[in-house]
Amino acid sequence: MLLPALALLFAAPEDRAPNPQIDYAGFATLTGDVRSVRARRLLDLAAFTAKAGEKGALILDARSADKFAAGHIDGAVNLPLTDFTAEALAAAIGPNRDRPILIYCNNNFSNHRAPVPLKNPALALNIQTFINLVGYGYPNVWELRDVVDFNDPRVGWTAGASSAGRT
Repeated sequence: MLLPALALLFAAPEDRAPNPQIDYAGFATLTGDVRSVRARRLLDLAAFTAKAGEKGALILDARSADKFAAGHIDGAVNLPLTDFTAEALAAAIGPNRDRPILIYCNNNFSNHRAPVPLKNPALALNIQTFINLVGYGYPNVWELRDVVDFNDPRVGWTAGASSAGRT
């Protein structure tokens, strides 16, 4: 009698989501599938900068519009993660789904002040952005691995002005 009770206690909860438009199990599978891809796509600052200079590359900043306006890597295009839809991504990225897309977030910066306050590491925007981009069918995503000072001239930080981005 005790064994079946323990089995029930420790069993994985069944996903009984009443909303067919929310798929936690699908998200969990996608997250697992993306993990090994992401591990191979982390770039140090020099490699990130070099890749950003490649023809057709796009730096995508998924932070909020106000944080982006307060400062971002020069040439980046802003599309807040909360605005990710198939249509919005296609408009921001363009028709080439294989285009190199480079991402970064607050947690790539050592400054820990506006516009890049430190976030909980397990909830860093890079993780969610990478998963979402791959989930929406963009296979060529690259992520800044390093923690850098946005005042370092190699970063190419620009403050207070939006950028048209690379096309």
